[in-house]
Amino acid sequence: MAYWLLKTEPSSYSFSDLERDGQTVWDGVRNAQALINVRAMHAGDQALIYHSGDERAVVGTARIESDPYPDPKAGDPKLVVVDVRAVRPAAEPLSLATIKGDAAFAGMALVRQPRLSVMPVSDTQWQRLIELAGIALD
Repeated sequence: MAYWLLKTEPSSYSFSDLERDGQTVWDGVRNAQALINVRAMHAGDQALIYHSGDERAVVGTARIESDPYPDPKAGDPKLVVVDVRAVRPAAEPLSLATIKGDAAFAGMALVRQPRLSVMPVSDTQWQRLIELAGIALD
C-alpha cells in the first residue's frame, strides 16, 4: 500500500463534498508529474485530502478505490483518474505552516513542490501527519 496527498480547492470540491458523495472520480489533474503520481496509484492506497487556496491544510483521509483509468470526460488516454472514497475527517485541520515547521517534512513534496496537486507521502510522513491531524485509524 502507498500513501498520497491529494490537493483540492475547497470552493470547487471540498472534503465535506467527498464525505457527502461518499466516492468521487478524482479528475482534473493535468500536470505531468502529478499524472505520473496518479498512474502509480492502486486500489487500496490511502490518501490525505489537502485543501489548497486560503485554507492550506490537511482536512481528512480517503482511500483510493480503483486503479488508474483514462478520464472518460477528457478524450485523451494520457489523462487518467482514480476513484476516491472519503474515510475520516481530521480532528482539526493540519495547517501548512505547522507542516513546514516540522523538520520531519523538510523533504516532502508539499514543502518542496508546493504547486504539485498529487504527491507521494512516505510511511514515516504519513504516520506523523495522521498523528498531528488527530485522525484515528482502525
